[in-house]
Amino acid sequence: MSANPPIKALAQSLAGIFDNQRQAQETPTWFVPTRLWQYPLVQQIDGYYAMFVEQAPLLTPEQPYRQRLLLLSGHHDSDLEIIYRAFRDPAAIAGAAQTPERLASITSEDLLELPGCCLQVIQQGDRFIANPPEGAKCCFDYQGKTRQVELGFDLTPDCLYSRDRGVDPDSGNGLWGALMGAYEYRKHQPFPLPKTW
Repeated sequence: MSANPPIKALAQSLAGIFDNQRQAQETPTWFVPTRLWQYPLVQQIDGYYAMFVEQAPLLTPEQPYRQRLLLLSGHHDSDLEIIYRAFRDPAAIAGAAQTPERLASITSEDLLELPGCCLQVIQQGDRFIANPPEGAKCCFDYQGKTRQVELGFDLTPDCLYSRDRGVDPDSGNGLWGALMGAYEYRKHQPFPLPKTW
């Protein structure tokens, strides 16, 4: 069964290689130059169409980080949802955005559920606006500590405005990411959706 039109439209806008080089040049104090890869998987994960996401400093692409998987859900443009999954062993999948043939081996056994790490997506023309459900908290363990991320983005066919930012789970103070406004990732190379979609 193929993906429905709203999911396909969302996936086509998400899929590609992005960077925020222009923004980082204009405001280097607040924005680190970053490359972002978003690859649609050929295989489904737990019955969902899925996208592998990874990023790296623009100047050192051999140092990728923040590997994650997005599961796309919904049947209408009014009930689209993105569910986040973490990798049990991020080091094992690190760099897969630059060697995408490795993505075909990802299964649900490689992943961890992240309660509260989801976004509700609204489509407005060719724009998608993604925000967490009211009261949702995206928390996970990393290096023995509880971490929290506030998720969200606006998306057009050629630009991703990421509002993701790490916060201190106790104080709510921002630690990293979009502390002074959204990261503006411009798409430089789109990826076609696999025929399995």
